[in-house]
Amino acid sequence: MDSIHMFMNIVLPPVNILVLLCFLPLYLVFKILYYIKRLLFIENVAGKSVLITGAASGIGEQLAYEYARRGACLVLVDIKEDCLKPVADMARQLGSPDVVPIGADVSNIEDSQRFVEAAVNHFGTLDHLVNNAGIGTPSTNNADDIFQSRHRLMNVNFWGTVYSTHFAIPHLIKSKGKIMVTASTLGWYPTPRTTYYGASKAAVINYYESLRSEFGRDISITIVTPGLIKSDMSDSLEKEKKVNLVIPVESKERCAKAMVNSVCRGDKYLVEPSWLRVLFPWKAFYPEVTEFVNHCIVSTRHGATSKRS
Repeated sequence: MDSIHMFMNIVLPPVNILVLLCFLPLYLVFKILYYIKRLLFIENVAGKSVLITGAASGIGEQLAYEYARRGACLVLVDIKEDCLKPVADMARQLGSPDVVPIGADVSNIEDSQRFVEAAVNHFGTLDHLVNNAGIGTPSTNNADDIFQSRHRLMNVNFWGTVYSTHFAIPHLIKSKGKIMVTASTLGWYPTPRTTYYGASKAAVINYYESLRSEFGRDISITIVTPGLIKSDMSDSLEKEKKVNLVIPVESKERCAKAMVNSVCRGDKYLVEPSWLRVLFPWKAFYPEVTEFVNHCIVSTRHGATSKRS
C-alpha cells in the first residue's frame, strides 16, 4: 500500500497540472456563459419572505433596507430587540409590505427554531435565509481575554448559522429558496490577532460549501466574505488600534447592495470589495511570503504600541 502512495506522489502532481491546463479554456468559457445567464435571470424578490439575522445594526440593518426597497416581506432577528423597531419602521417606509421583528439569540437552538417557525407561520413560506448575525473579538489586546471569548465566538458565528439553517432547510427545499451567509475574508486569509474569529468564519465557509454539495440545486447558497466594512465592529477595532488604518473601509450600504445583488443572481461566492480576491493567489502560491509580511506588520504595530505606552 505504501508503494502505491509513493507512485501516486510522483505521478499525480505533473499529470494533474496538465489536466488543469487542458481544462482551463473550457472552464473559462463556462464561467462567462454562466455569469451572463445569472445577470439575465436575476431574481425578483418582491413579495417573497426573507429572514435576516443580526438585523438591528451594521450590515444586517442595511440588508433589511435593501430587501425592503425591492419589495420583500421581512422577518428581522436580533438579540438587541429594542433596536429592531426603528429598523422595521424604516423598512416599511422603503417599500416592504410586511415586517416582523423578533428578539432572539441565534446561538440558542430553541430561539433559532422559534424564529424560523414564526417566519413560516406568518408568511406561509420561507424564500431567503440571510445568516448575518456575528460578533468580533473583544476590544482588548489581552491574550487571556481573547482566549476566554473563544466559545462565545464559535457559538454565535458558527453554531448561530447552523441552528437557523437546520430548521429552515425543509422550508427552503419546498420553495427552492436561497441561503446567504456572512462569513469573512479572514475565513480564508488568516491574519495575526484574529485567531478565533477567523477560525469561526473558516468553519462557516467549510460548512456551507459542504452543504451546497449535498443539496445541489435544491437550495442556492451564497457565501459572502467581506473585508473591512464600516460598522460598530470595525469602529471598535479601529479605536483599539487592532486594524491598520491604511486599509480602506467600505460603507455598509455599498456592501449590503452588493450582497443582495449577489444572492439574487445566485452567485456561489461574493468577495466584497472584490479587489480583496488578489490576496488569495498570494496565500495559495506563496504562503511563506504571506506569513512573513503579516508577521512583520503585527511586529511593527506591536512595537509602535509599546513606544506609545
